[in-house]
Amino acid sequence: MSEQTTTTGSGDGGVATRAPLLEATGVSKVFGGLVAVDDVDFMVPERSIVSLIGPNGAGKTTFFNCMTGLYKPTTGKVVFDGKDITGKRADIVTNAGMSRTFQNIKLFRTMSAIENVQVGMHGRLRSRVTGMVLRTPFVAREERNSKEEARSLLDLVGLRRHDELAMNLPYGDQRRLEIARALASEPRLLLLDEPTAGMNPQESEELRSLMERVRDERGISVLLIEHDMRVVMSVSERITVLESGKKIAEGGPDEVRANPRVIEAYLGSQA
Repeated sequence: MSEQTTTTGSGDGGVATRAPLLEATGVSKVFGGLVAVDDVDFMVPERSIVSLIGPNGAGKTTFFNCMTGLYKPTTGKVVFDGKDITGKRADIVTNAGMSRTFQNIKLFRTMSAIENVQVGMHGRLRSRVTGMVLRTPFVAREERNSKEEARSLLDLVGLRRHDELAMNLPYGDQRRLEIARALASEPRLLLLDEPTAGMNPQESEELRSLMERVRDERGISVLLIEHDMRVVMSVSERITVLESGKKIAEGGPDEVRANPRVIEAYLGSQA
């Protein structure tokens, strides 16, 4: 890992110095003649909650996709936990310790909540096809352990209907389930794309609390794309603002909230 450290303000005004977990340098993504992400430098420190905000079409999700292997950056470099993952496949990025949710929920709708979470564990389970067919004691034990862990993750995110089909869950519970499934791969960095979309204020507050517990109790960093400024400003230690693919501001919540360019580009009355 890089020896460089970064100083970030915490949500309660404190200051912590942590090594970078994710570093993006000069990342751009061009589709034909459209520059969706333009020479962005970005960092997520260890054990932190960092937000990426901006108006619709600012390039936030495209940037996420460049970090997580869905897109290969046109230019630039992405380093995670000291390893160059630029342009690596999504499964390699996941196995390296990075997991994500999507703006549009992507669950296995005809599988139960607990089965969805167990699918998220697949990459780190040791059972092989032969053992699964023969139902060896090791396979049976691993299956029991995975189910127990899946129930624990569902409890962590506040989802009690473990055996309900995903398609029958309320919208807010489907969001929680997607986060539980992302956590099942035991990531060091969890990327959440618009997790409070469609949630009421109480559900948004519960999700904000969940992000803090994930960081504080499990040591997982969180990278958040979010339009709900109440959530962003209350939970983020550092905020980066994109506009038309370019980074226009970066800093703590108070600094970003007061930035005239950010207000003009995005926040307006929300600030």
